[in-house]
Amino acid sequence: MTNKTKAAPELDNIEFEAIDRSSFLMKGVLAAGATYGAFAAGPILRKAFAQGGSEGDIEILNFALTLEYLEAAFYDQAQKEAKLSSEVADLAKLVGGHEQEHVDGLTQAIEDLGGKPVAAPGVDFGDAFSSEEAFLALGVTFEDTGVSAYNGAGPMIQSKELLAVAGQIVQIEGRHAAAVRFAAGEMPAPDSFDPTLTVDEVLKAVEPFVKA
Repeated sequence: MTNKTKAAPELDNIEFEAIDRSSFLMKGVLAAGATYGAFAAGPILRKAFAQGGSEGDIEILNFALTLEYLEAAFYDQAQKEAKLSSEVADLAKLVGGHEQEHVDGLTQAIEDLGGKPVAAPGVDFGDAFSSEEAFLALGVTFEDTGVSAYNGAGPMIQSKELLAVAGQIVQIEGRHAAAVRFAAGEMPAPDSFDPTLTVDEVLKAVEPFVKA
């Protein structure tokens, strides 16, 4: 399948492989999501971030929050506007719920550290909801970018507690990426190591979908 809606050129060099997704999505991916669950962001984040942090850490949290806003909005709109199969609709609902929990937890954590959460940006996903294929193509870009963004931000985090929680979030984001890739007929984990993106690279990837 040709991915025409990739937003990040550095994510284009992926080998595609057709996979029968029907039974796996319902019995595998969704079951794993239910078992390992949405990250219980609120109380755990509040406890961890209340133990310390700096202005630098607040900036990183706001950066992560912006990405989570974007992903949450993407899946929310998809459920309302895209014509999805029941399997992919269930996946969108599951992942979207996780992303909203991340938004809520990060927002509260920033406030608990004395910071001001950034406002949710306006969004425009173009023709991403014109077909299931278009939705999944952009979903792959967002999920891969999100994982790589957390990888890039991790070394800059000063608080060990914050770093541990960020590690919990990125594990869920990694499961999202694998699930959406599988639904799109791509290899869930094509590489043995995830790439790392800088702030500028992440912003370049998502900029076309953020509106003032």
